[in-house]
Amino acid sequence: MDDLAWETLGTDIDYTCPGFDVRRDEVRFPDGETDGYHYVDEPPAVVVLPLTPDGDAVVIDEWRQAVGRVNRGLPAGSVEPEDADDLERAAARELAEETGYEAGSFERLTTVEPTNGLADSVHHHFLATGCEPAAEQDLDHNESIAVETVPYDDLLEAVVDEGLRDGRTVTAVLWYELLHR
Repeated sequence: MDDLAWETLGTDIDYTCPGFDVRRDEVRFPDGETDGYHYVDEPPAVVVLPLTPDGDAVVIDEWRQAVGRVNRGLPAGSVEPEDADDLERAAARELAEETGYEAGSFERLTTVEPTNGLADSVHHHFLATGCEPAAEQDLDHNESIAVETVPYDDLLEAVVDEGLRDGRTVTAVLWYELLHR
């Protein structure tokens, strides 16, 4: 596979904003040619599929500017540096901040690179069970989120019939199906 690898000759941040950077690498291709390659550089993230003791899913509705609509999905967010070695703690923090819920337990579902052709994103997906409301949401200034519980089978149906398009949610629900149902 080494004959497919690109050599990174240098790297710079072209643009910085809250949540991610746009990075430009100067690369040498296997044929010896060089060029610049831009991509989104962002910290790892956690995605949480929260289930209540009754088996309902805790979902969020959130405005997504990039697609110009409210998006139904799951709590998710960046892993803070202090949580880099404890992804479960990061998942618990995101669950609490975005929904006000706390989980009885967490289980890792999978880790994926959802868009590795244009971003270095790594998403760690968790199942959270025994979720109960425990506090108020603690949203960032740029988050518009409403919380709802729905029957898990309704969430699954929305994933399967393509009524729900959030890739992080689709990944978590399908992994849950593979591992638990």
